[in-house]
Amino acid sequence: MSPPLVSVIIPAFNATRLLGEALASIGRQAYQPLEIVVIDDGSSDGTAALARRLDPRATVLEQSNAGPAAARNRGIAASQGAVIAFLDADDVWPDNKLEIQVPWLERTPALDVVLGQIRYEALDDRSFDGIRFDRPGGILSNVNLGSGLFRRTVFERVGPFDESLRFSEDHDWFLRAREIGVGIAVIEDVTLHYRLHAGNMTKGLSARELALTHILKRSLDRRRATTPQAQVLRQWTALHADEGRPR
Repeated sequence: MSPPLVSVIIPAFNATRLLGEALASIGRQAYQPLEIVVIDDGSSDGTAALARRLDPRATVLEQSNAGPAAARNRGIAASQGAVIAFLDADDVWPDNKLEIQVPWLERTPALDVVLGQIRYEALDDRSFDGIRFDRPGGILSNVNLGSGLFRRTVFERVGPFDESLRFSEDHDWFLRAREIGVGIAVIEDVTLHYRLHAGNMTKGLSARELALTHILKRSLDRRRATTPQAQVLRQWTALHADEGRPR
């Protein structure tokens, strides 16, 4: 049986500074087959032209600025893979990410999403701003699309990213997924290097500005509509998978 095509979706906005490193980290993956879809979300710095020059294999789409959710949705619609991966234009993957994660989906039919650990790296002399890490080396288990792999079919079940949200659309999507019982596992391998720098979209924003309270309230309302006593979602730590590693 042939390995599944993995489609990598990269939303990019004025990303010329770091996009090359993101693309290079995909290029270092030994896994094949692979396709790359870059969505230039209204950049003014030549992001689309740079992406085409750096990786002629990539499909590069351009749109008026509509935010990361809209860019990711367009990328999913334009891609062909049975497995979807995401990478922000300022982050990078470890070289063995796909070799580690694809087997989890291939050998575990009940699993729709496999996430990994995130290594935080500070650029521009930035500090970690009081982040409490789970393990030495700046490693944290957290919600981030770039650490995961997703079956395409899971977006048919959960729906697309909410394009009304400029921030935290990933948290919103994961809450909806967990509410309907999507199979999610978090493995112990590092599968994303998340880079902190002055240009991070969410830098310095409060929970209110990130719409986190709004998103949590919507989730609670949906669960209350199902049962008078709102369904309690499993703890994040309960999603961690330390047994049954594919060999």
